[in-house]
Amino acid sequence: MTSKALIWDLDGVIADTAPFHFRAWQRVARDRGVIFTETDFRQAFGKRNLEIIAEKFGKDIASQETESLSLKKEELFRRIARGSIKPFPGVLNLLLSLKSAMWKMAIASSTPEGNIRLITRSLEIASLFDTVISDRDVSRGKPDPECFLLAAERLEAAPGSCVVIEDAIAGVRAAKNAGMKCIAVTNTHPAEKLVEADKVVDSLEEVTLNALESLLRSHG
Repeated sequence: MTSKALIWDLDGVIADTAPFHFRAWQRVARDRGVIFTETDFRQAFGKRNLEIIAEKFGKDIASQETESLSLKKEELFRRIARGSIKPFPGVLNLLLSLKSAMWKMAIASSTPEGNIRLITRSLEIASLFDTVISDRDVSRGKPDPECFLLAAERLEAAPGSCVVIEDAIAGVRAAKNAGMKCIAVTNTHPAEKLVEADKVVDSLEEVTLNALESLLRSHG
């Protein structure tokens, strides 16, 4: 088994995609005569589409219509985001440093595989990851730890040898439920909302290889 691994969330951690997701959700909601506010959007961060649709549009929506709404939202997101995706500060340097130091890396996200491809190819980072977990790989969303445990399994890493980088409250909780160390970055939520993480930073520019090594040494 590999000695150390880093598992990345995607939206809100690697790339600043929130404005594009928000606009896509607003359009889907408007078509149904529903208002989708910034507060709704913040509360939805880290959740699967099916959960968001049930919470915002009603639990009585037929499963076929729910799936159709989810697909429509993601198609809108990709159309809006294409050509405009930017990484958060510190992301590219940290990715390259980890790769050079022989860390195994994964993306574990509740977003569709098509979105992941769009973002990682746009930023030219797809080759840096050893595996990718998307919404189709798991049946339960965060804070359930399923996606992180599957990532660790594919990386052949023990949960205690993994560090997760997250921005969402549900994501932080999922990492801790998986028995992993977690760094939370305040790209989406203020620090006081992310206190369950082992370390909270305002930017990934603050995260170094030494800091990650120290975090793993402190496990348990």
